[in-house]
Amino acid sequence: MDAVYVSMKKLGYPDVEIIVAETGWPSGGDPQNTHANVANAAAYNGGLIKKVNSGVGTPLMPGRKFETYIFSLFNENLKGPSVDEKNFGLFRPDFTQVYDIGIMRRSQSTSPSPKSPSTPSPSPKSPSPSTQGKRWCVPKPDATDVALQSNIDYICSNGIDCSPTQPGGPCFEPNTVRAHASFLMNSYYQAHGRHDLDCDFAHTGTVASTDPSNGHCKYI
Repeated sequence: MDAVYVSMKKLGYPDVEIIVAETGWPSGGDPQNTHANVANAAAYNGGLIKKVNSGVGTPLMPGRKFETYIFSLFNENLKGPSVDEKNFGLFRPDFTQVYDIGIMRRSQSTSPSPKSPSTPSPSPKSPSPSTQGKRWCVPKPDATDVALQSNIDYICSNGIDCSPTQPGGPCFEPNTVRAHASFLMNSYYQAHGRHDLDCDFAHTGTVASTDPSNGHCKYI
């Protein structure tokens, strides 16, 4: 995108609006195209949404969000000749999702849920001051290493200090994608205000109330 910006600037149009008209990844393909799979498609498009929504922009256009169109909404069985071309959709023709990147709302209720009648309930015991109200972001048990590595790449390119999970860091061991992703996803979640959305990560993260700190690796 910076290449387009530089080119337009040289032509005398530095303020032209840049739009990403088409970008995507196939969820299936011909046997030799091993990159065309659901995990890669979910990682790419999920990461794309996070990048666009972050407002980070590019080195030459910092702090900007760009109008971006994912290719495509539906799989198209009449496209070809390669199988890849048929499988760029987020949805199948029957409207079921090929994979989930968090664009569907779980609740479609059009009116607020009624409040239950006010019935006094026993006051819960307060947790210890050190953990009262504290929450952490951790990977879901079924999150794949491919998706978690995508989360790591995204987090480390968006201002989060990833040195604790590097060799010699307090959270390098255990040296697994899941362990590193867990620490970094929580760091991102805490740094961005501890909103549930900041722990979504294309539905690979979940908010926990139990401190996942382990040994020298202390979660904030």
